[in-house]
Amino acid sequence: MKEMYPKKGRVILHVDMNSFYASVEAAHDSSLKGKPLAIAGNPEERRGIIVTCSYEARKLGVKTTMPLWEAKKLCPHLIIMRPNFDRYRAASKAMFEILAQFTQLVEPVSIDEGYLDITESYDLGSPLDIARTIQKRILAQLDLPCSIGIAPNKFLAKTASDMKKPLGITVLRKRDIPSVLWPRPVGDMHGVGSKTAEKLKGIGIETIGGLASANEVQLKMILGINGIKLKDRANGIDPRHVDPDSISDFKSIGNSTTLPRDIANQHELFTVLDGLADKVATRLKRKNVLANSLSITIRYKDRKTFNRGRKLRNPVGGKEEIAQLAKQLFVSNWNGDPVRLLGITGSDLAGAEESVKQLDLFSYEKEAKKEPLYKTMSILKEKYGKNIISNAGSLKEIDANKGTQTSFNKDFLRGFRPGQKGKENESE
Repeated sequence: MKEMYPKKGRVILHVDMNSFYASVEAAHDSSLKGKPLAIAGNPEERRGIIVTCSYEARKLGVKTTMPLWEAKKLCPHLIIMRPNFDRYRAASKAMFEILAQFTQLVEPVSIDEGYLDITESYDLGSPLDIARTIQKRILAQLDLPCSIGIAPNKFLAKTASDMKKPLGITVLRKRDIPSVLWPRPVGDMHGVGSKTAEKLKGIGIETIGGLASANEVQLKMILGINGIKLKDRANGIDPRHVDPDSISDFKSIGNSTTLPRDIANQHELFTVLDGLADKVATRLKRKNVLANSLSITIRYKDRKTFNRGRKLRNPVGGKEEIAQLAKQLFVSNWNGDPVRLLGITGSDLAGAEESVKQLDLFSYEKEAKKEPLYKTMSILKEKYGKNIISNAGSLKEIDANKGTQTSFNKDFLRGFRPGQKGKENESE
């Protein structure tokens, strides 16, 4: 079978589970098969939001993020279930165990999708044979459908897997790009959001083909370096490797601050935690990752230091959610004595761009409602500078110039010596 593989280059698969949450529920309860099913919140809550839905529901117009009342209007017989994340994680683990039977180069990018590099797996059959075997095995063993894209790189494999759902297998070669990709609207391209599509249309680019032949100076002016990257991908160029340890270069992101004085007032300490959460959230966003674990550091005036953390049900990246969790950890571990240093660290990081944030009902709906605000703030900061907007908590924060701000990871405390103050240091 080796002759079925390229002498140069790679063979990449992108495995994408179809309507994953709904499919897992149908696999768990066969009476749900073939019925319009939505995963959302309390069926009695009109303001609830659809997390995902079955293909039967999609055919009737039900969509992700649609309010429940609207979904029920389109589909009066819609079955609504609360998310069961333990069940979804178990199914995901089993799915990735199957993928690992075909190659060691498996890169999970979310709970329900991942890349495989099968370039050296020719003993198992042709690329199409391997894709068919994976699809059949996941369906037979887990009763879950998936779509698979086969291509020479990650971008094209991801694009291919989206072309035929459910239970599709699509091969996308570089020679197919002019006929298959270029005629499509630029907004359909993976990695091009609605805002980017609007900017591209503003300079006359409406198709993927138009992006592939666009002027690089113009692209860089409106999109920065990302514009050049998107043009490369529109031409089928994507040098990224399938990397099982894709974020191993920074395992944690954190900040600490040595306080200007010993503080025992909880309100003041909460204000400090708000400021630290803002800094950690900013750095997580800059690295485009989310944290699956969160820990705090408390150092008392006698220099005794304690680290306490917890594994999170859902990954976090926003300032408010980080601050809330940090305060919970602080209250449950603070002995009431004056504090000299506080720190917050996010760890067990996962890529945010391609990862699906596994939200429970409350956090999903809360984040969905705040999304327009986040987008507006991001646009203003990009246009006028990051200091154009600040939150009320930061206005009341203890003057940072009186203390010492420190970025730190788990090695920070090992290097601490009495009398030593931290210095600005980003090490992930």
